[in-house]
Amino acid sequence: MIKLSNISKSFGKQTILQDVSVDIHANKITGLIGPSGTGKTTLIKCLMGMERYDNGFISINNVTVPNRKLLNKIGYMAQSDPLYHDLTGLENIQFFSHMYGMKSSKQTIKSILNLVQLEQHKKKLVQHYSGGMKRRLSLAIALINQPDYLILDEPTVGIDPVLKLNIWDQLHDLKKDSTMLITTHIMDEAMRCDQLLLMKNKGIAVSGSPQEILEKFGASDIDQVFLKLEEREHENATSN
Repeated sequence: MIKLSNISKSFGKQTILQDVSVDIHANKITGLIGPSGTGKTTLIKCLMGMERYDNGFISINNVTVPNRKLLNKIGYMAQSDPLYHDLTGLENIQFFSHMYGMKSSKQTIKSILNLVQLEQHKKKLVQHYSGGMKRRLSLAIALINQPDYLILDEPTVGIDPVLKLNIWDQLHDLKKDSTMLITTHIMDEAMRCDQLLLMKNKGIAVSGSPQEILEKFGASDIDQVFLKLEEREHENATSN
């Protein structure tokens, strides 16, 4: 399990995260959603040990973050694609596999390339990939070490709808052996998560299963939930 307790993070005088506490459970897909600028990526970077949080603590399987020993157990896909454009898709996967300290079998690499539909393009230089192909290659790299923890920051941006559904089906299969945290702006993807964390005002405003959240707010979709949260804030501000 991933545990965050009272996490706060500021850049200069600007507070990005304030007293964020949540448990992210194993064998579930947890979706992290919210408007741009609410701290989703910063929270993920703190979780990865890429940003040092100011207060609180984060632990993964009772090991405090940051901890270098945890990195090989985590598959991470960033918003930007950290790929080597002068290498082929296959060479990128082999390089990152080596960086993880492992040598993936040809069958494992082929299986992952098939998942993201890049098997036929594996010998093409990444500089000739489209934006969607680069996102798919980044996802393949996140999966290559068969991680216990999978952290994906908007993984399906630029990916066509049919492949997107296929990837989500595969993610649900993978959750049997892993813990997943996924950020998304796409509401139908949010509804495919087991647990949702709705971020607003530097913290998590609401958490629960998608259906629990909809029922709690009497809403037909997650967009309506955010609208109702805005209405509550306005009413509170007016009353004060």
